[in-house]
Amino acid sequence: MKKFSLIFLVFISALTVINAQNVDDALRYSQLFYNGSARFNSMGGAFTALGGDISALSQNPAGIGVFRSSEITITPQLFHNKSTASLFGNSSVDYLYNYNLAQAGIVINFFNRETETGLVTLNFGYSFNRTNNYNQSIVIEGTSDNSSLLDYWAEKSNGLYKDELESNVYDAYLGWSTYLIDSLPGSNTGYGTIYSNYGDDLPSSYGQNMKRILTTTGFTGEHSFSLGGNYSNKLFFGATLGITRLNFESKFEHIESADAIMPSRYSPIDEGFTDFNYTNYYKNIGTGYSLKIGAIFRPVEVLRVGLAFHSPTIFKIDEYNSDNITAWFSDLANPVDAKNEPMRFNYSLTTPFRALAGAALQIKKIALISADYEYVDYSTAKFSETGDGYDYAVKNHEITNTLKPVSNLRFGAEVRLNSIYLRGGYGIYGKPWVAGDINQDLYYKSISCGIGFREQNIFADLGFSRLTNSQNYILYDSDIETVMSNIDINKNMFTLTFGYKFSY
Repeated sequence: MKKFSLIFLVFISALTVINAQNVDDALRYSQLFYNGSARFNSMGGAFTALGGDISALSQNPAGIGVFRSSEITITPQLFHNKSTASLFGNSSVDYLYNYNLAQAGIVINFFNRETETGLVTLNFGYSFNRTNNYNQSIVIEGTSDNSSLLDYWAEKSNGLYKDELESNVYDAYLGWSTYLIDSLPGSNTGYGTIYSNYGDDLPSSYGQNMKRILTTTGFTGEHSFSLGGNYSNKLFFGATLGITRLNFESKFEHIESADAIMPSRYSPIDEGFTDFNYTNYYKNIGTGYSLKIGAIFRPVEVLRVGLAFHSPTIFKIDEYNSDNITAWFSDLANPVDAKNEPMRFNYSLTTPFRALAGAALQIKKIALISADYEYVDYSTAKFSETGDGYDYAVKNHEITNTLKPVSNLRFGAEVRLNSIYLRGGYGIYGKPWVAGDINQDLYYKSISCGIGFREQNIFADLGFSRLTNSQNYILYDSDIETVMSNIDINKNMFTLTFGYKFSY
């Protein structure tokens, strides 16, 4: 059985504007691809057992106990996204660049005792980490020989009278308002499209150019407030209050142009139709709160073992949604426009808890190797109402039946050459969709590298990381055919960290 999941693209799969919260929203804000300093990124984010990097405060709060002095860092980032999408045998490539602040933070050392027993250090830390970057642009384009989005709208409208369309099928209502779909001859509840002259001119006149433009912007960024310390140089401990800011926007454009239709192959369209553009705009703004605790154990000099637990993040989200359509006809001086009234929603989303474990080997002062394991059960994400009384039981049931637990693995290594450090990392983020979903095999892979310089109180690091995935995206599903695109996405991040230690 097919399940039509858009997966991480954030676009509204059913192309409707009412009650837009769905499984894709829940997954999007539940997934974390940890981002931070250049050192953190270049080592694959495998810092559960390491600490000593301000970015690690959002991963394992015990990492703050490793600091022996106060420190401040800032990390600007260049983000580059490349997408390659296929449709009807055609391949389209699109790019996007974005400059942002990946990380900024400070650790304040309250005291650092010259002792090997008892409480050795106590530190407070603040860090901002950009946990997700949603900036992305995807173009899907090809020639459709068999169907149109209008067929999907016509099928949704079947069984409804014209005056019922506005209240039941909002996107299809826009198609009807702009003469793109209409009732069939002799029927008040059956609908056809302009490609078939509403049932009067068969066969249908397909062969139009079809383009889907998917654009998203925004991020999730966590403000971490941490307190922790070092006990007897054997146990490092810490706790973090996380305040996550969510800002996400998407613009969905579907364009079909009949200019490419060849009369020798297809029946001409008599109504003078040339093309139409349907646009859906979607925005989420919210704030979430979470609590994290962690510990790092050092049983022997060369080994560190880390454990951390993240409570669910509880988001309060404000949502805005609007859509409109424009159709062009050669025999009309002006295009025909229609739009639905914008809609606003307020709701809560509780993301899953996370459990992390890690181990690291310190080879004298020459090198270190680290590995992380992370468990998260996406099926436990839940929507809830915040005052409007809407019942989310059906949506939450869909989340439970569509998503599943995953295991994420991250690995990192660092080699020291005097004041120069060479780094590398690798990560695999597990498959969140259940068997039977069109994206059941979707997973994410990261690879990274970097170089750093440290000299007494100052340090600078340069890191590169790439996150890749391949997924299926359904444009629409009609009785004629299911139109689907395969999309390959590469996200490249170049980070540069500047840091200063207040004592040496």
